[in-house]
Amino acid sequence: MKITYLTMLLLFVHQVIASSNLVVTYKGETIASVNPAEFTIPFLDEPVLDEEKYTKLIKELEEEIYQKPVNATLDDSGEIVSGKVGHTLHRQKFKELFYTSFLNNKSARIEAPLRNIHPRVDDELLANIRTQQISQYITYFNTNNEERAHNISLAAEAVNNHVVFPGKTFSFNKVVGKRTEEKGYLPAPEIVRGEVSEGIGGGICQVSSTLFNAVDRLGVKIMERFSHSKSVPYVPSGRDATVSWYGPDFTFENNLNQPLLIRAKAKNGSMMIKLYSSDIIEFTPREVPNASKELIRDKEIFGE
Repeated sequence: MKITYLTMLLLFVHQVIASSNLVVTYKGETIASVNPAEFTIPFLDEPVLDEEKYTKLIKELEEEIYQKPVNATLDDSGEIVSGKVGHTLHRQKFKELFYTSFLNNKSARIEAPLRNIHPRVDDELLANIRTQQISQYITYFNTNNEERAHNISLAAEAVNNHVVFPGKTFSFNKVVGKRTEEKGYLPAPEIVRGEVSEGIGGGICQVSSTLFNAVDRLGVKIMERFSHSKSVPYVPSGRDATVSWYGPDFTFENNLNQPLLIRAKAKNGSMMIKLYSSDIIEFTPREVPNASKELIRDKEIFGE
């Protein structure tokens, strides 16, 4: 068994640890009460730290403490909504407190030490990359099909305000997540193996297809894109990007020199994607055909 410096410390307190107790609090509330005797195992007639139990304790504490950072975003009027710093357990500081309490041979009560986690997208970055609109694409849908329109709006909200850093890959499935009833997605018409059927989240492929055409205008590197098994009415032929949680995804790599900010909005029958970046971005635009506003085929395929 490998003996670390920390486990060696316990060799000196093996006769007294059973009587001490360590209470860990978070924001004043108790989240763990630890008896050191439960974290030792015999070794050459001396107790040493049970690394497996200690690691389990750390993971349990982190689950209680972890606060996800919140990226800065833009509201509907384009104003910046400040992000929030998150935090998790500061492992090194906790180790020091953990062993100090045992060495003092006294019960102790400690507040869990925290390590801040800063959001990747802060106010300053967002202010810099919202300055210049570099691409836009609009598709149209039938608002009378309320379930499908609802799903389009929900997926657009999930994509909205997402920032793709240089060298990073955007995954539609990863960003939007699994489409479930718990998330508010509704059964709506979708194309599966060339046939129209009902499926939870039907319609979201219009969001991924709109995004594909918007980023393709920038000439970014398309990593993964699949077309439907039959043509769809909301984009020109061959310009769609079908997605499915257990199937195809739409992914692209930001191979440009600046981050990309995605702004997405579905409203009044229009699905709009706008892309922004800083004024020093370098890209070579591509010609991409616009979507038609004609919704006759949309009504024929997806219903009213």
